[in-house]
Amino acid sequence: MKKNILVTGGSGFIGSNFIPHFLSKHPDYRIINLDKLTYAGNPKNLKEVETNPQYTFIHGDICDRILLEKIFMEHDIQGVIHFAAESHVDNSITGPGEFIRTNVTGTFTLIDVARISWKGKPHRFHHISTDEVYGTLGESGLFKETTPYAPNSPYSASKASSDLIVRAYHHTYGMNVVTTNCSNNYGPKQHDEKLIPTIIRKALTGEKIPVYGDGKNIRDWLYVEDHCTGIDLAFHKGVSGETYNIGGRNEKVNIDIVKEICSILDEKKPRSDKKPYSEQISFVTDRPGHDRRYAIDATKIENELGWKASENFTTGIHKTIQWYLENTGK
Repeated sequence: MKKNILVTGGSGFIGSNFIPHFLSKHPDYRIINLDKLTYAGNPKNLKEVETNPQYTFIHGDICDRILLEKIFMEHDIQGVIHFAAESHVDNSITGPGEFIRTNVTGTFTLIDVARISWKGKPHRFHHISTDEVYGTLGESGLFKETTPYAPNSPYSASKASSDLIVRAYHHTYGMNVVTTNCSNNYGPKQHDEKLIPTIIRKALTGEKIPVYGDGKNIRDWLYVEDHCTGIDLAFHKGVSGETYNIGGRNEKVNIDIVKEICSILDEKKPRSDKKPYSEQISFVTDRPGHDRRYAIDATKIENELGWKASENFTTGIHKTIQWYLENTGK
């Protein structure tokens, strides 16, 4: 019997990498992709599955309770993988209201409709979150699943709120939930606003490559395909009520990433004047509440579920740059 899984936000960066991965690994599943198609959601991201009979796209909002009730009833939804979220930190600083609406109210509406529709059945609700809920780290240490929440931006506060709503629905109603908190993703199909696509785009168009502050903020990078395998494992094998941190163990200083990308582009697509792309680097005013360092301890998902990242940053960034070179302007 086919199993119907609702994926929210599946046309965004991570979701559009996950859906083809999931369909190829689980041909016995049907995927219903509900996406509002805001600026970050692009239907072109899923061209490879458009004609797959196991895939259905629905244009809609996770805050629309009537629509959600209709989807759960008509498609007999037996699992949820919840990506849908406003995710750009800068946008949360200038317009926090939409982040509260989508990430907090939207998550509540979705899980509440699931609770009522499933009537106590043990269908799984998988909530996708971020390491930003933990705040910032000093020079040492790693975020663990037990690290207290200390969000510093409206975005991370809204994600922390949604995590706690999901947790509460497990403890109050006994729902079969699992949450995964990931480190910074990169790879094909990422929206232009994010750090790595911005570096590549600005370099290739001859513009200044903006670097916040002193460029020494540190992030832990995770290749998106590795994240997809972690989500797949947690959805199928994760213990109900548990949280799993998914990180690539690839800590990188921002300015070093910029220089590495410039160096790879110097080889793959040299500037017409033969000068290095690093000449375009420009330091700009730091953003408010900019966390200094993130790094995830992925020991739990590695030991308990057998997950392991396949890509290190060098292999992943070469694949990413090649994808952008081949797909720019398409």
